[in-house]
Amino acid sequence: MTSPPAHGAPAPGTAPPPGCPAHAGAPAGAPAASLYSPEFAADPTATYERLRAAGPLAPVELTPGVRARLVVGYEAALHVLRSPETFSKDARLWADFANGTVPPDSPVLPMMAFRPNALFTHGEEHRRLREAITDSLARVEADALRGYVERAAEMLIDRFAPAGRADLLGQYARVLPLLVFNQMFGCPPEIGDRLVQGMSGIFDGVAPERANALLTGSVLELVALKRARPGPDVTSWLIAHPAGLSDEELLHTLVVLMGAGTEPEQNLIANSLRLLLSDDRFAGDLAGGSMPVEDALDEVLWTDPPMANYGVHYPMYDTVYEGTVLAKGTPLVISFAAANNDPALAADRHAGTRAGNRAHLAWSAGPHVCPAQGPARLIAGVAIETLLDRLPDLELAVPAAELQWRPGPFHRALATLPVRFPPASAAPATSALALAFGPGPAARRPGESGGGPPRAADVPGTPDTPRGRGVWAGLRAWWRGD
Repeated sequence: MTSPPAHGAPAPGTAPPPGCPAHAGAPAGAPAASLYSPEFAADPTATYERLRAAGPLAPVELTPGVRARLVVGYEAALHVLRSPETFSKDARLWADFANGTVPPDSPVLPMMAFRPNALFTHGEEHRRLREAITDSLARVEADALRGYVERAAEMLIDRFAPAGRADLLGQYARVLPLLVFNQMFGCPPEIGDRLVQGMSGIFDGVAPERANALLTGSVLELVALKRARPGPDVTSWLIAHPAGLSDEELLHTLVVLMGAGTEPEQNLIANSLRLLLSDDRFAGDLAGGSMPVEDALDEVLWTDPPMANYGVHYPMYDTVYEGTVLAKGTPLVISFAAANNDPALAADRHAGTRAGNRAHLAWSAGPHVCPAQGPARLIAGVAIETLLDRLPDLELAVPAAELQWRPGPFHRALATLPVRFPPASAAPATSALALAFGPGPAARRPGESGGGPPRAADVPGTPDTPRGRGVWAGLRAWWRGD
């Protein structure tokens, strides 16, 4: 059955009559702003402000030749996210990809092309795949996860504390989610090394075909391993779930979970640390011994969400929204960052920080709202609290304005986060041993607790290795003392 048009749209399959004001918003004649340039990465707010002049759905280029509409208005974003009868996440609707306008080697394809997982499906198919995710994640106990993050954080801090300086992105924020990922998904380091390389290549748009192939092969290897030797981990629970995921569905479900648990998580940690160390509203509290980490997380999720522009939806038929023609299959990229900072929300905002106000869209909204926001926030909060507790005199090593941001249409990601602090002694050596042999996140099963401990070789150390070398390889080398 065909869904009714929204906001006075023409009937499906029709277009507005000639001369209709709606034609003014058609993508064909409108200039498209670049979302892939270093200039955009350095100051996305200026771009969002210019785009608002074109209305709540502005024409953009995600990469050369790949056109989309960026949803920059808060109400427009909610309308798209909460109207599954009109807008679908199913990327098989993407008209420009289907007709060959988007080349098969486009760097945005790994982030946008259809995969049979909960992120890209619609309706009953989406509900079945999402249920497998939510049920499996619910079996990881928050208290056990918190303890593991604390031990991982302590061990990483021990690595750089005596030096009095560090890159908190490369030596902390990037590695800590990988530790948690390795434990939660039961991923051995020889597979994790390739997974990290593939995922990094996809987010950066570097050699996307090779990155996608590397990621796919590695996840299939993990699935085969867990089918043969299941354990108390999310991968095994997904395999055993009553939803009966096929190997292909398992592959792409793990891809979306890994993608959400690595790059965006490291950006949430790094962006929040940047705010805490550079904003006077927070610096004063830090100096007084109070660490308003929850406030900082709220502020970053409003102003610099880790995934600034994503949540791609496609009109299922020709429609019109606020005078803008939206042809069937046009990519609508939700700008969580721009929508959160829509001037129309100004009257509703708190003065100063947005402490306690979680009406932001950083976790999306509607049927596709992030199912892992609780664990994601817990990991980031514990990571930051542990770091500031150990190194209370931490400060940026360069002015905040000189920090560099990585280009890319989707993420809001620092290139580095250099800091300095009075050199500190490492904690007792038992912290690393506890990480190596202590229990991980426990399965939430009646009468049962505890997860499989990692082997010593699974424990990473400093990640300041070139990406080409492989993160896990560098971490294993540190553990051996190389």
